[in-house]
Amino acid sequence: MVALKTVFELLENERRRYALYYLYERDGPVPIEDVVETVERWETDGDGRVLDDGSFEEIALELQHRHLPRSAEVEFVQYDPSQNVVQINGSPPEFDAFVTIAKLLESPDD
Repeated sequence: MVALKTVFELLENERRRYALYYLYERDGPVPIEDVVETVERWETDGDGRVLDDGSFEEIALELQHRHLPRSAEVEFVQYDPSQNVVQINGSPPEFDAFVTIAKLLESPDD
């Protein structure tokens, strides 16, 4: 069982939340590059924001050095920086419920 406080902390940052939404829908290890591409697309879709040419690298650095290591502090997120992969495996019902509701409300992929 994971504490609700931990789930809320995982979901409090938009960029980390987008990464977790994407990972939650995937089976098995996902290349970091795929996560970065999806987060970049979701950050710009429909809101008129234009990211500069260095946005991919900036998102990759932030995910790899801040958000994925923070997410991997819970046992159901496995991040392997040496292989450049990350996955969600065996997430608890508390996380499942909140990540599903949050993604429905936020609708980043619409």
